[in-house]
Amino acid sequence: MKKFTIAPLLAALAAAASMGANAQIPAPPDGQILSSAYTGKVYSPYADRDFPSNVYFGDTHLHTDLSMDAGAFGNRLGLDPAYKFARGEQVESTNAGPVRLSRPLDFLVVADHSDNMGFFPDLVAGAPFILEDPTGKDWYERIKAGKGVGVAIELIGLFSQDKFPPALTYTPDSAPYKAAWAKTVEAAERYNEPGLFTAFIGYEWTSMIRGNNMHRVVVYRDGGDKGGQMVPFTTVAPQGSIDPRDLWQWLANYEKTTGGKILAIAHNGNLSNGLMFPIKEEYDGKELDVDYVNQRARWEPLYEATQIKGDGETHPFLSPNDEFADYETWDIGNLDVSQAKTDAMLAGEYAREALKRGLELEAKLGTNPYKFGMIGSTDSHTSLAAVEENNFFGKHSGAEPSPGRMMHPFMKNETGTIMGWQMVASGLAAVWAKENTREALFDAMERKEVYATTGTR
Repeated sequence: MKKFTIAPLLAALAAAASMGANAQIPAPPDGQILSSAYTGKVYSPYADRDFPSNVYFGDTHLHTDLSMDAGAFGNRLGLDPAYKFARGEQVESTNAGPVRLSRPLDFLVVADHSDNMGFFPDLVAGAPFILEDPTGKDWYERIKAGKGVGVAIELIGLFSQDKFPPALTYTPDSAPYKAAWAKTVEAAERYNEPGLFTAFIGYEWTSMIRGNNMHRVVVYRDGGDKGGQMVPFTTVAPQGSIDPRDLWQWLANYEKTTGGKILAIAHNGNLSNGLMFPIKEEYDGKELDVDYVNQRARWEPLYEATQIKGDGETHPFLSPNDEFADYETWDIGNLDVSQAKTDAMLAGEYAREALKRGLELEAKLGTNPYKFGMIGSTDSHTSLAAVEENNFFGKHSGAEPSPGRMMHPFMKNETGTIMGWQMVASGLAAVWAKENTREALFDAMERKEVYATTGTR
């Protein structure tokens, strides 16, 4: 019997492996060896490190019953359930029983619509001055008869076409409006726990250009001592405006008046019909200029790239070679589906194209207005930031879990239909920060140290 010695065999194998490894990974050229990167200050890569290493997940875009459309769609949950749910507590949903998150969120922005804030709770309660108006009385009776979804669609249509009844408008200088904002600020103060859970003061500026969505979520770094000094900016003249330039001026005025800090997040642009990221002129035909690009770059560091109403990163028409470009696409028309979408509109709606347009504008005007960080959020109108696939409570309370909710139209008119199954289980904002506080998270947002996720953490 022949005997084999294993040591030479192992040596041969080791030599071969060494030769293979050396062949695959050549030594770096002179002057590029790793030791040249050593500064001589510290050896440990973790010593003296001064950048954020924690990631926090939250929702920057949630509506409660203080938002007119949320209430009309059936939402009966106010500020307290919204915060309790986000913090991980179990609450009772409007229509589908008890609900709880699998994991608590780290932060929340309750971003109720600034226009007519607080109107709907008064409508449901049958406030006498609302019932004295024929339209207000009609809405009240239809809601009590269980026809609130129809009222919601009517409210959205009237508001988006600038036809909302003036007699029913809650202006920012009115007592009911001021009371609603005071409640919003007070609730954020009460639920904010630095280090554990961050409750930002915020609202949504709801600019609608003939049904084209130009919304922005406004986020405060400050507490109630500063955030409560000024009521939100709205879109109804003379106190408000639909022009983003006027919003940016309001933001500047807030900081000058209060000494606080504030920023705006551009809404997912897929329902703007090409208006969200202009390249030559604004919605009103005014040519883009140095002031526009500077102001937008100053006040809008983030873009909401994904949410329940579709994905805003790219579109198959814009990215034909990307097999994922058709992920959760909403391209039927604008927000109220009053105008059908055309291919020519798409470049002004999606993030990837905006990044390219920003470079063009920088070369022309000196500043890139679309150099944004991307986040996701829900835009839920249920008071529930519930967008996990197996815990999805829909866009509005009429779309909360039920046997037929996916086959019920979300929006339908002569222009087209958006079905319930097209609602997207998305998304969340991820923020890299040193700690879970208003200040740290806000500063990270300004630095654009963020990313978007459809829900996975």
